Amino acid sequence: MNNKVLKLINQFSGRCSPIDLLMILISNKIRYVFIFVLIFMWFRNDSYKKVSCNAVKSTGITLLIHTLIKLFYFKPRPFVKQRVGILIPSKMDSTFPSKHTLLVFAISTSIFLYDRVLGSVMWILSVLTGFSRIWVGHHYPSDIIGSAFIATVTSTILDKVSRVNYFVRQYQL
Repeated sequence: MNNKVLKLINQFSGRCSPIDLLMILISNKIRYVFIFVLIFMWFRNDSYKKVSCNAVKSTGITLLIHTLIKLFYFKPRPFVKQRVGILIPSKMDSTFPSKHTLLVFAISTSIFLYDRVLGSVMWILSVLTGFSRIWVGHHYPSDIIGSAFIATVTSTILDKVSRVNYFVRQYQL
């Protein structure tokens, strides 16, 4: 199933230059949009500053999880095991988890938990990022889904811990 969905998406890679350029742009540069949104939120007001802090913490935790998984698990990238269209060069490290997907989903989930509208837009950009990573031939669909799951769970747990800590500080005697 993983290979079938990979081939279904990746078969169009290299056939339409405007879409290929868009996928390359999303894959490589979308992180700057996320950074810009976090900076904007930081300077907006105190509640958004808290969201930015949670997003940065969540990003740090997901990077730690990424490093730990890479230490103990190796899965070759799609282009190593089969013929797929590659639009941009890639490292030969493990394909799971996708660092790009982890980071954007950690940020978008943190934002979504406080601002549903902006968070939904960021989630759409996150899904596009994951899709672009398959399009350019760097990841399997399961890598993207697993990375999105890890980042979403991490951000959600961090949010719950943050809310409990805030509640405890407010009502301490």
